[in-house]
Amino acid sequence: MRTRVGSGESNPRNILTMKPKAVFYHAGCPVCLEAERVVDRLVDRSVADLEIVHLGTARERIAEARAAGVSSVPALVADGSTLHLNFGASLDVLS
Repeated sequence: MRTRVGSGESNPRNILTMKPKAVFYHAGCPVCLEAERVVDRLVDRSVADLEIVHLGTARERIAEARAAGVSSVPALVADGSTLHLNFGASLDVLS
């Protein structure tokens, strides 16, 4: 199951699942969009739910991303780890 934030798509059933959640944060730049395509293809939905958050349109989630250890996007937060996949934009630019 994948939930997109900032695109008008939501899934209230996501709350009821017992699988861990992976959150992919991005800013919509070409680097971020390519990383999103790769992450979307590679994350095994039988293991974790994937939430994709476009911080350009969901600015209220920037503080959450920062608290998770994200300093630049694209980044994937999963299993207690923050993985910076490439450098598209600093969170400071988005704030």
